[in-house]
Amino acid sequence: MRVNFVLSEVATGLRRNLTMTVAMILTTAISLGLMGTGLLIAQMIGKMKDIYYDKVQVSIFLADDVTDEQRQAIRTELEASDEVKDFIYESRDEAYERFKEQFAQQPELVENTPPDALPESFRVELVNPERYSVIASEFPNGENGVDQVRDEGDFLDRLFSLLNGARNATLAVAFVQAAAALLLISNTIQLAAFNRRNETNIMRLVGASRWYTQLPFILEAAVAGLIGGLLAVGGLVLTKLTFVDRTLAGPIKAGIITGVDWGQIIGTGVVITSAGVLAAAIASYVTLRLYVRL
Repeated sequence: MRVNFVLSEVATGLRRNLTMTVAMILTTAISLGLMGTGLLIAQMIGKMKDIYYDKVQVSIFLADDVTDEQRQAIRTELEASDEVKDFIYESRDEAYERFKEQFAQQPELVENTPPDALPESFRVELVNPERYSVIASEFPNGENGVDQVRDEGDFLDRLFSLLNGARNATLAVAFVQAAAALLLISNTIQLAAFNRRNETNIMRLVGASRWYTQLPFILEAAVAGLIGGLLAVGGLVLTKLTFVDRTLAGPIKAGIITGVDWGQIIGTGVVITSAGVLAAAIASYVTLRLYVRL
């Protein structure tokens, strides 16, 4: 009987303050959705670092007028170098095929790029990636058939710095939204408690405990947090289906970036939904203890 009463009070409270309840749910959903996005980006960055930094390479791009003798001399020098762990030669045709795979989702870019636009190169994996300068000094730019020597580690540092910035910005906005959601929850609970003060006073007079009179309000906030969390998870699922699996399908297939699997969505969904329920319940409890007499 007591359980039924508490649940009926929760349902009544959610319906009575419908507009504020909807606002609370939507604000919570947005903040949790942004938090989930930030967590997924962080996971992607971690996977990409494992993939790229373990295979970081130095690219030796050859000049257009490189001769067979110069090409063979570079190969021989790479084979003899103690700094080189492994290397592969990539012709113009192979470079163009790889380019078409990487940008398969951007046909206009592929069509406007002629096959001879990409240079042939040697992709060099170093024993110690930090010793890029040694290779750069052995193959100076513009000499002996070498057009340019490029350290992909510098590019990766800039790339991951950009991705980390996007992650931090997303999480910062999420925390601001979360603060707004918690303030809205606090105000909603105060209003709900004020509107039902006669009922709660009567309950206290007939012997109901403070905890028993507070429980419906705490559950109201928790239910709102739960619904907001589920909406946020739905947003993550929709983002995966419409953006990650479609728009980013080409770069993911080519191995440029890592995808987002359903296990990550489920794990992140559990985290943000649990956080939404817990934060809402705690905010409600603190509000009742500090500002409301029940």
